[in-house]
Amino acid sequence: MRTAEDRAVTAQDGIGSPVEHLDVLVIGAGISGISAGYALKTRCPGKSYAILEARDSLGGTWDLFRYPGLRSDSDLYTFGFSFRPWTEDKSIADAASILTYLRDTASAFGIDRRMRFGQRVVSAAWSTPDARWTVEVEAGPERRRLTYTCRFLYACAGYYDYEGGYAPEWPGAAEFSGRIVHPQAWPDDLDYAGKRVVVIGSGATAVTLVPAMAKTAAHVTMLQRSPTYIVALPAKDRIAHWLKRRLPAALAHRLARWKNIGLTIFFYQFARRKPEAMTRRILGGIQAQLGTGYDVGTHFTPRYKPWDQRLCLVPDGDLFKAIRAGQASVATDTIETFTATGLRLASGKTLPADIVVSATGLKIKMMGGVHLTIDGTAFDPAGAYFYKGMMFSGVPNFALALGYTNASWTLKCELTAGYVCRLLNRMEAKGETWCVPRRGDAVGEEPMIGFTSGYIERARHLMPKQGASRPWKLHQNYVLDLANLRFGRLDDGTMEFGGRSHDARRAA
Repeated sequence: MRTAEDRAVTAQDGIGSPVEHLDVLVIGAGISGISAGYALKTRCPGKSYAILEARDSLGGTWDLFRYPGLRSDSDLYTFGFSFRPWTEDKSIADAASILTYLRDTASAFGIDRRMRFGQRVVSAAWSTPDARWTVEVEAGPERRRLTYTCRFLYACAGYYDYEGGYAPEWPGAAEFSGRIVHPQAWPDDLDYAGKRVVVIGSGATAVTLVPAMAKTAAHVTMLQRSPTYIVALPAKDRIAHWLKRRLPAALAHRLARWKNIGLTIFFYQFARRKPEAMTRRILGGIQAQLGTGYDVGTHFTPRYKPWDQRLCLVPDGDLFKAIRAGQASVATDTIETFTATGLRLASGKTLPADIVVSATGLKIKMMGGVHLTIDGTAFDPAGAYFYKGMMFSGVPNFALALGYTNASWTLKCELTAGYVCRLLNRMEAKGETWCVPRRGDAVGEEPMIGFTSGYIERARHLMPKQGASRPWKLHQNYVLDLANLRFGRLDDGTMEFGGRSHDARRAA
């Protein structure tokens, strides 16, 4: 019997370079790529596949970012993989622990042996007559050209730009005598011990950086134009630890995972249906952390409703502890200009600074920047609808891993990987060579991601749309998606299947 590796085919392109053919080509070796690799290995064992990673190591976000205090903002019982339980004490874990977990997982299941590093996918062209993608890749620092062909293309590269984050142009920044750094490009030589630090921003990165830097800095100020909803949770899951002491490890992990899934869904639905009550609950928790004399109304009360943007998590209330200890403070204001020694604000106040950290967000890059063409026509994601939160209308044999915005990224990525395998196995069984969602039944038009966060608003023109109902609606609900993606019909009236495998073999 031939293995999947044996089925990979190498040919020559028009200029004599080798062209490798695979059943599935995965783009990205982070959490989504590892999920894809595991699903393909276990559910489609006869399929050949490779995972192409532009960087030199696996891990995605957790290998790229190096700023102080970097950690998960979801619990690892759901952020970790269902097929390899998280066993560390803390459920809100630091980046080094998460990266070790990802590397160990990829190694344990042999997924790392399918990864090819330093290979950046530039473009992919679909041919309907051949029922295949031709994928152009730049390899290594010299950007050597490689070509692959594949039956199915699976983008697992996330949705933000790895080359750089968003950095506004501030008046007077050139006059500042200190250093301005962005968390996405954290310098190894940055020494902030005993320094005055201003962190610009109020999102997840800022609330992570402030307490971490405050441990050794002279003082850290979080400067924000407007507040973000912040929730303090224990770093250790006490219920999960109780279950571990009394039950077999696998059962304890499964129960802890479903407990956290249930709580996440409950609080999200509660926030959407009763936003005023949820706001009172969140702000009451902050007031209890900071004391009755603290101005929570100014510094921690957003202008929007809970979950119009993602909630920020602070494990064990570390941000509030730093504020209470006087190591950190919050300024809610706008920047008038930088000066040589700090920042002057619109209110007239000044913030002295030796270091300024621009925690101002990300830049969106759909599909890792890969340029798609369909039968010679360039594909524009903004003109497409998003099918079941994973495929584009009119694009054959292509899937995109996109995690939840209101829960752990991994939960949706595992469901997507499983659904892709269902599609592959169905086409194999019926002798079909392509599948494509058709947008004829798409009703209504809504943004793909409903958040009002700055990085989302800046990229609306890059993103596909979602519809008002299934299968074009993103429900952001794991239970509904589990039922639909794992057990729902594949031939749902929207997904079209076609082609003949013997025609494809003859074309090859």
